[in-house]
Amino acid sequence: MTRRQQGLAGLILVVLFLGGAWIWISRVPAHAGAQAQSIPLKGHPAPDFTLQTLDGDSLALSDLRGKAVLLNFWASWCGPCQAEMPELQAAYEQYAAGGFVVLGVNQAEDPDTVAAFLQSYGLTFPVVLDSQYEVSRMYMVNALPSSFFIDRQGIIREMVVGQLNTATLEQYLDTIYP
Repeated sequence: MTRRQQGLAGLILVVLFLGGAWIWISRVPAHAGAQAQSIPLKGHPAPDFTLQTLDGDSLALSDLRGKAVLLNFWASWCGPCQAEMPELQAAYEQYAAGGFVVLGVNQAEDPDTVAAFLQSYGLTFPVVLDSQYEVSRMYMVNALPSSFFIDRQGIIREMVVGQLNTATLEQYLDTIYP
């Protein structure tokens, strides 16, 4: 073997070694498939979570399986959130007896602020506290309000970014509530 051939063979070995190292370093971890499946997509299962209520109880989204759920991300300082709250409360009161739930997810506000807001608007639907934005990140919420319409089997049927009005609310309720 000539010196040139030896150099070429050495270069090939180095490239193969570096390529193998790159594949090893950049591989997708085994648990990443589970994370990828938890991305909220229309027509797919809603990612499950558990958060605390104002009373300190835990509430999981999976606890509501069998009910039609409007998952609504909001904050008290958000003008559009404030504007849609009477509509959400009215829908909750109208359809709750038939298995409809509005689940409010408050983004990182003090429990006293949340309680005062709920009282001032007369809201009676369940609210959980996303104090560390964990669920907001899970649901990729980048704007408030954001709403997810989840059917009785736990499948996301519609996703809405922005304020819901009566017409939009009724249209999307038809996708989850018979």
